[in-house]
Amino acid sequence: MSELKRRVALVTGAGRNIGRAIALGLAKAGASVVVNARSSRAEAEAVAAEIGATQSMVAMADVTDRAAVDGMIAATLAKFGRIDILVNNAAVRGEKPFETLDYATWRQVHAIILDGAFHCSQAALPALKASGVGTIVNIGGLTAHTGGAERAHVIAAKAGLVGLTRALAHDLAPHGITVNNVSPGMMDTVRGASTGHQQPKHHATHAPLVGRRGRPEEIAEAVCWLAGPGGRYVTGQVIHLNGGVYLGG
Repeated sequence: MSELKRRVALVTGAGRNIGRAIALGLAKAGASVVVNARSSRAEAEAVAAEIGATQSMVAMADVTDRAAVDGMIAATLAKFGRIDILVNNAAVRGEKPFETLDYATWRQVHAIILDGAFHCSQAALPALKASGVGTIVNIGGLTAHTGGAERAHVIAAKAGLVGLTRALAHDLAPHGITVNNVSPGMMDTVRGASTGHQQPKHHATHAPLVGRRGRPEEIAEAVCWLAGPGGRYVTGQVIHLNGGVYLGG
């Protein structure tokens, strides 16, 4: 596969699960990939090693820190000279009853999901404009559209990401940049410490029509298509990949 040959992609939160699959998928399609992580350097380096040293780099940066994001963009340009694809995937998805949800947790989730997408998109914008085929893909989530128990902080942030996607599609179209939201649902992924390694509660009450959970590689395939020549007429859209759990627009 070489649809993305000579393109450069930056994937936030790329050390595991969906982010890892997206990074590997973009590399398989020919892109050079910047593997971002906040603290899990070993995981990020493992992903970069799978891709290969000449086609990848690790960028340790907290997406809530604008100075760190600016440094990550500068390092990317120093190594690869361009940025064509930005995938805003970094997120935390813990669950907590609303009545006990403290403001610090609310802000932390919004800072990573929504502020992180703002910082990365704005910092990468000059390079994306110069690309001529710039693409931003924001990774959303099923419950941003269906709702869900004990996820007010996550759902509000992910719903905000949909709004940001549609706003940027308008603002950036004159520069040839497409902006879309890929919304995974009912995925077979490993849960992290922020969730206590537990599956989300809505997984117990919803079942995909196709009879199985999704694979991270299937999300990666959608991202690669949006970033490639086949996706150039698609912008401002939410692409749902959930096996038929949610059939809305």
